[in-house]
Amino acid sequence: MTMQRKNLAAQQASPPSDAIHQAWIRLNRARDHVLGAIEQDLKAAGCPPLAWYDVLLELTRVPEGRLRPFAIEKKTLLAQYNLSRLIDRLEKEGLIERELCAEDARGQWVVITAKGRATQARTWEVYARAIQQHVGGKLDDKVAMVLAHLLGLLAA
Repeated sequence: MTMQRKNLAAQQASPPSDAIHQAWIRLNRARDHVLGAIEQDLKAAGCPPLAWYDVLLELTRVPEGRLRPFAIEKKTLLAQYNLSRLIDRLEKEGLIERELCAEDARGQWVVITAKGRATQARTWEVYARAIQQHVGGKLDDKVAMVLAHLLGLLAA
């Protein structure tokens, strides 16, 4: 084992430094705070929650406006059991429809409706303002780029 690999293994086995622990706490608090504020803004404007928006957005991103549930699950990172209930609610509200999948007799497509497209577009208007208020109002573009870079390191 090389010296670099030994050092990395030792770092991974030891508890986090105070600085790393503080970064972890602040990352989670910031996420909870900003998401909570954005969800409140959406609710106050009569828009659906972010999870609904995320599904509708992914459906608008594909030319056919339809995806299989497993593809939505991957794109949104929603757990399958949560996604099934969410799809039920979206269908009940007329935002999506289900179609049988010809290639897979047990499968289905989730298809966005015109009402779903309109809801996604209207929600984005509120969501964009909320992002600007709760993130852009606190960070300038230079700081935002540094933060995006740092968060990218964590996501890599």
